[in-house]
Amino acid sequence: MRTLRRVAVVGAGTMGARIAAHFANAGVPAVLLDVDAVAAQRGLERAWSGRPCGFFTEAARALVTAGGIEECPGDIGTADWIIEAVTEDLALKRALWRRLGAAARHDAICSTNTSGLPLARIAEDFPDSLQRRFLGTHFFNPPRYLHLVELIPGPGTDPRVLAFVSDFCDRQLGKGVVLCNDTPNFIANRIGCFFGATAYTTMSEGGYSIEEVDALTGSLIGLPNSATFRLLDLIGLDVWAQIARTLHDAAPGDAWRERFAAPSFLTTMLARGWLGDKSGQGFYTKSGPGRELHALDWRTLEYHPASRPRFASAVEARKIERLPERLRMLLAAGDRAGEFLWKLFSDLFLYAAERVPEICGRVVEIDRAMRWGYAHALGPFECWDALGFEAVARRIEGEGRALPESICRMLSSGASSFYRYESGVEYFDLCQMRWQPLEARPGIITLASERRSRGVVKENAGAALIDIGDGVLCLEFHSTGNTLGDDAAAMIHAGIEEAARNFQALIVANEGEQFGNSGNLPMVLLAAQSGEWEELDAALQRMQQALLAMKYAPVPVVAAPFGRTLNGGCEAVLHAACVQASAELSMGFTEASAGLIPATGGCKELLLRLGDARRAFEIIATCRLSNNAREAQDLGLLRKTDGVSMNPERLIADAKAAALSLASHYVQGVPRTDIAVGGEAGFAAMKLGAWTQWRAGRLGKVDFHVAEMLAHVLNGGRLSGPQRVSEQYLLDLEREAFLSLCGTAESQRRIEELLRTGKPPRS
Repeated sequence: MRTLRRVAVVGAGTMGARIAAHFANAGVPAVLLDVDAVAAQRGLERAWSGRPCGFFTEAARALVTAGGIEECPGDIGTADWIIEAVTEDLALKRALWRRLGAAARHDAICSTNTSGLPLARIAEDFPDSLQRRFLGTHFFNPPRYLHLVELIPGPGTDPRVLAFVSDFCDRQLGKGVVLCNDTPNFIANRIGCFFGATAYTTMSEGGYSIEEVDALTGSLIGLPNSATFRLLDLIGLDVWAQIARTLHDAAPGDAWRERFAAPSFLTTMLARGWLGDKSGQGFYTKSGPGRELHALDWRTLEYHPASRPRFASAVEARKIERLPERLRMLLAAGDRAGEFLWKLFSDLFLYAAERVPEICGRVVEIDRAMRWGYAHALGPFECWDALGFEAVARRIEGEGRALPESICRMLSSGASSFYRYESGVEYFDLCQMRWQPLEARPGIITLASERRSRGVVKENAGAALIDIGDGVLCLEFHSTGNTLGDDAAAMIHAGIEEAARNFQALIVANEGEQFGNSGNLPMVLLAAQSGEWEELDAALQRMQQALLAMKYAPVPVVAAPFGRTLNGGCEAVLHAACVQASAELSMGFTEASAGLIPATGGCKELLLRLGDARRAFEIIATCRLSNNAREAQDLGLLRKTDGVSMNPERLIADAKAAALSLASHYVQGVPRTDIAVGGEAGFAAMKLGAWTQWRAGRLGKVDFHVAEMLAHVLNGGRLSGPQRVSEQYLLDLEREAFLSLCGTAESQRRIEELLRTGKPPRS
């Protein structure tokens, strides 16, 4: 069986250094090589200090060493996998591989991180022994965060090598793997470049501004907030132009080829060195004493203060939570927003359909590549389905535009979508013109499919219980923003009861944008301003008791947090018997920023977890959040024994496996009555520290009051000396302190400001 003990990454530029960093995040030592050790070290430092950071932790950084390819030739010969990530220059890559191939071990995997150069040209004249081990591994930047890696077989790649790399990238590096044909720019950059070029082509033809295009092509339509031109500034206009130029030159048979020709404004910007963020100006720049954001007028190439365009249809569409409904509303609108988006999407649909089977044989790979590589919520064919396959096709025909032959045949066959979910998931095969089952992906569970196949055991407005098989029940939070309120508390109790009767274990998981957030702040504010203290106290007690019941459930409870896991979500995780966390986990408490403290067991559990009131105080009072799961373990928010899933798609299946493993030897616990607290002396010491910070101007008045109340809770109140108390005692203190803070005008103003702007004042 092949093992991977060490990798060598050749080329310490932005991409190469971050590829090495991500192997280190997965626990694989890496050597980063460049023309000399100084250049390699610079790349390593950029991967560490740049934003976003390529490493999880300092420990991961220590797994990467820097060296010069001339000074350390032996590093190539000891690597199990050699990844070349130098400039996209065919001659340079071929010359380098003549040296790397000769120095590599006879069984080492060899791959190029090209973003579009033909593998057949790079590997031309390679000896057969190297051809068998050579392939393309196209990571997307930044490799730590973007899910996609495209695998491109070379002319002689051994299928066993391809299978190993695919499995390793999936399980160990956490990647979504897409197999591509060896065509110009492969899949994601072929479709993504067309999408971007269509955005600025439509802008030019319709007289839209840079800001208008970005307002229409971000989260409004299921794309990242970087939208179009902010994304190009992040990528680098020179890099983008090179990708487009490669497509224009390498795809002479592409009927849309001229779409990739650089517009005059982009050519001029490149000539002036306006390359985006790397040069300080691109489509946007910051100017003036306050570093205000300025946008480019593409007609005059002059900057002006960036505006915030508002389209009537977009304002209304923002009120629609479900993306398919929002898109249908937008594209049906007859205003400038609707016209722009119809042109953008209809061209995208036609282009993507024409690329099958050229770039890949199925619509599935194109959709995955755009979701995983460009972070689109829906791939092109998924989006076409959302808008209505037949309706879109007939509208295009009605405008006198030709549909691809495959789409005409699909319409004639009677198919009304690209995907259907009647019995499992099927996709429409545009090559064979028939429905095909979408193969199962072992180790990947989606709650949507589990809902369809097994149904829902129980559900309310905020949560559901789903049977995910093998004796495991899933508690899913699904309220808006995944805030935890009475619905969640009721379903926690229901889940524990159902699991005790009919299941071996319970997992807490969901597939929202974030695992879980705070309680209902608007409700808290309204109750406080209305003086409904008994009702608020009762609501807090209900959630406290629900989480305590989860902690001492008769079956093991495993939490599967991911993304933003804050406040109430964090408290739920802290009460689980075991945690299987996504590697990218932002976990912690932000209540202090609202002039409050955790009130449903967070203070208690962090004190128990850390065994150190001062550390718990610091984490809560400073709103310290983890940057990833490994950092959460370092902070003590997760146990060192808790699991970490590199691939977010595997998180629920991994949590299920952890729950079943725990069930085999699980022993139900009982509430603690022996928690050590510092009493009056511990409280006084913490208060003095906070007072010193306040007097020095580092804390505002509200912050000091929050710190005082937090110290009161963590030290067990004003006890005469160190004592041991029960969990319920600390829960009562948490609740009392929370209610006391809610009653102050200062905290209420904090909450109001937080709800209004998302940024609480520091005072």
